[in-house]
Amino acid sequence: MSFLALAPSSSRIQRTFRPKKSAPSGNKGIQLKRYIDKTLGEGDLREAVRLPIGEDLNEWLAVNTVDFFNNVNMLYSTLMEVCTPATCPIMSAGPKYEYRWADGVKVKRPIAVSAPKYVEYLMDWIEAQLDDADIFPQHFGAPFPPNFRDVVKTILKRLFRVYAHIYHSHFQMIMNLEEVKHLNTCFKHFTLFIMEFQLIDKEELAPLNELIEPIMLGR
Repeated sequence: MSFLALAPSSSRIQRTFRPKKSAPSGNKGIQLKRYIDKTLGEGDLREAVRLPIGEDLNEWLAVNTVDFFNNVNMLYSTLMEVCTPATCPIMSAGPKYEYRWADGVKVKRPIAVSAPKYVEYLMDWIEAQLDDADIFPQHFGAPFPPNFRDVVKTILKRLFRVYAHIYHSHFQMIMNLEEVKHLNTCFKHFTLFIMEFQLIDKEELAPLNELIEPIMLGR
């Protein structure tokens, strides 16, 4: 089947792909983002995830969460022609794992949706969190909410599900696009970060354990 036949509508592109988000917390967020980029550029992913000396943990979590949102958004955008309701009628990570959508507000009971619909809902939901100054302060020194860590954990848990879907359902396309190295680097960075700060429960990581174990062993 040709890619032309699978091409998404412009409205779907508009809904699912988002422009890159900027670092929160003003100048401090920009400084931390530059630090991340520098350490990543030096190829030291383990150093890149560690909390810089003297920095606030919530600021660090916030800047990295935005970064991970941008990474997953860009990676998934390359697959929108092949990840469709027809090809991926459920949001899954292999035959053992199906993800259902709920946000606790508009959708209170988990519902089964296609992979692209799940990602659309997810990106809408994350973007709303990132744009809410009461959750992700836009000015340095503004207080973070008491449940900020829990918000970050939920965002990252759901972004992990997109990684899991990509690896299980679209890795061949990633190979065709010659994006394997980029995907693996992004996922390694993500994995080292969530492990450094214990942000995703072990059972949630099961779909990609075979990838995660070598990362943690330094292979």
